[in-house]
Amino acid sequence: MEVAMSITLELPKQMNIDHGMFFASGFSCSLNARDRKIVCVTSGNSYFGSHLIKKLLACGYLVRVIIQNQANLEDMKELMREEMEQLESVVVARMGDLESLCNAFRGCHAVFHTSSFIDPRGISGYTERMAFLEAEAAKNVIEACGRAAYVKRCIFTSSLLACIWKGSDLPNLIDEGSWSDEAFCRENKLWLALAKTRAEKAAWRKAREMKVKLVTLCPGLLMAPSFPNAHLETSLPYLKGGDFMLRQGILATEDVSKVAEAHIYVYEDMVYGACGRYICFGKIVGTLEEAIQLENSLNMHGHLSGDQSPLTVAVDNEFPPRITKSKLSRLLFCASQRRSCKQ
Repeated sequence: MEVAMSITLELPKQMNIDHGMFFASGFSCSLNARDRKIVCVTSGNSYFGSHLIKKLLACGYLVRVIIQNQANLEDMKELMREEMEQLESVVVARMGDLESLCNAFRGCHAVFHTSSFIDPRGISGYTERMAFLEAEAAKNVIEACGRAAYVKRCIFTSSLLACIWKGSDLPNLIDEGSWSDEAFCRENKLWLALAKTRAEKAAWRKAREMKVKLVTLCPGLLMAPSFPNAHLETSLPYLKGGDFMLRQGILATEDVSKVAEAHIYVYEDMVYGACGRYICFGKIVGTLEEAIQLENSLNMHGHLSGDQSPLTVAVDNEFPPRITKSKLSRLLFCASQRRSCKQ
């Protein structure tokens, strides 16, 4: 059994609608954050994890970060140079070790589970074995949250991939009730989609068992100006089958900062009834020109477009599926209204 180990850090001391997603200009958090609650973020050495941590710190939360080994600390320092000294603590805890997770979560008001496996350089690929371990880790995180967290709340980062993969038999509307077909993902070796689907379903089952209040966010492909090198560990496996997603009109992206903000808004809205799943994206890549722009920004030339002409990239279906994020848009709008009333 591994025991969670805290690391001592020795460091120098206007409203707008964006693609239907509502965010207040100048991101700010609820006054509840000023209570200095401790929240825990798993995989703080990931690109998304680091963005979420920065947003939580800016809101006034005390942030405890979990990494899986001491070497991950160097990756964190690269991603969060000036923020490291603001952290409540950094804890080494293996996702496969329930007791170490319990120790890490003790005293936390909520757990943000961002991911279980990190490959910062994007070189190892994503395997079927990882898909199995991702689901096992999700169960451990939820059980540890139920056993040790001060308030049994978990905000779980899933993926839009857990909603969209059904082969050619796509529904007309993809929403929070849509789930990817595990057999189809396995047959087509869509391991990241399989992992996110299995992990999220496992989290929901364990949350009901442990009476943990769980919300999950299903974002599209995360994007940021610092690409292509910043987020290879998910952009490469996410885009497996990307040419099919492009033709079906289901290749969606979102700015990483907005996804991080959405996590915090959903967490703070849990006291007002936020629950279930939330789809999160900003843009659907729907033309060859947009696909080439995406390829160029990721330094993955030809991965989506290949040798196709603009005409051959047309959507396959006569009536392409529509992805809706209206549930999250409503939550963000209501949350901003409450903040306005408090000011």
